[in-house]
Amino acid sequence: MIDVRAWAEYIVEWAAKDPYGFLTSVILALTPFFIASALLSWKLAKMIEARDREQKKKQKRQENIARAKRTKKD
Repeated sequence: MIDVRAWAEYIVEWAAKDPYGFLTSVILALTPFFIASALLSWKLAKMIEARDREQKKKQKRQENIARAKRTKKD
């Protein structure tokens, strides 16, 4: 079984002895997650923009249909 306490003590000791090496390792380990987050955020923003454009087109179409029905009744 993995001794979590000993592992945590090792990490804290490493961070205390070599802070720049520790931070470099942490940043390098987290970089792929930052990149993935940025890409997914960009993709979500594009999807939201596309959905908004589609909703505006549908709303405009419904307004035109309602306007056409009103003019036929007159």
